Amino acid sequence: MLLRIDGDRLTLTLQGAERLWALKLSPIVVPREHVTRAEAALPPATWRAIRAPGTAVPGLIKAGTYYTDRGKEFWYTVRSRKDNPLTIELDGESYRRLALTIDDSAGWAERINAWIKG
Repeated sequence: MLLRIDGDRLTLTLQGAERLWALKLSPIVVPREHVTRAEAALPPATWRAIRAPGTAVPGLIKAGTYYTDRGKEFWYTVRSRKDNPLTIELDGESYRRLALTIDDSAGWAERINAWIKG
């Protein structure tokens, strides 16, 4: 997984098998004005979610598009990085939020929040 800030755009690109698990081939690109905040935590779990499309193996991986009572969300979380959660809240986009596990999630949350204000 590659997360980048390029000028006024935040880009999430899945690589290799990640694309297969999430059934997401193209990058997610979000303009700065549509990113509202980031935090080093995941949204609360809910049993009222429809996965379409994606993959879920409880305790191992949750990847793809999920429709919840909170709205449409993109998840890519894996057990091996469970201690590095990152949630990026969006407005005016197809996805309401991106929920990820990524190395240096706290650092990413700080960078994204500073970038939003920037």
